[in-house]
Amino acid sequence: MPLSPPAPRTARHARRVIYQGFEREDGLWDLEGELHDSKMHDAPALRGGGIRRAGEPIHHMWLRVTVNRVLVVQAIEASMDTHPLRECPQARAALQTMVGCTMGRGWRQAIQKNLGGVASCTHLRELLFNLATAAFQTLPAAFASADADEPPRHLGQCTGWDFNGAGVKEYFPQFYGRATPGGAPALPPTPATTEAQ
Repeated sequence: MPLSPPAPRTARHARRVIYQGFEREDGLWDLEGELHDSKMHDAPALRGGGIRRAGEPIHHMWLRVTVNRVLVVQAIEASMDTHPLRECPQARAALQTMVGCTMGRGWRQAIQKNLGGVASCTHLRELLFNLATAAFQTLPAAFASADADEPPRHLGQCTGWDFNGAGVKEYFPQFYGRATPGGAPALPPTPATTEAQ
């Protein structure tokens, strides 16, 4: 369903981000991200001077992170086809500090610790942050708890998976009405939720 009709406006910027997950024949998993930024109008190019035409990329970058079945990073690489400054590709070297990190709880903190500030690249960090979501979609079993009494980690993290919601009641009834994983009690069902059930 599309959004409501917008007010009169002019397109200025486009960002496309694509994530993909792959199961490898050697038992490892590749998670890849691609980021493409462009302006919708001609603009001066920072590097090399001249004009960057509408639709030509400002940033065009790829990232591949190889993980094992428990989401520990085994290898990481990035490619920068297009970048605004000559020094940008130097940011790729710091990515190797992420080898050995786990793409689970603490993932964002590990990225900030290893790649924060001028250590790396804002756009590569952004790709890495959300790569964990692609990992969850690619190998959900890696996020499952070994303890059958512990709810899956995605429960209690959004409206659809509210512990008092219809989704949990239908698909994970054993956890329906439970306290959230952080220990806070689950909120009582709202009238709308109760009616939907």
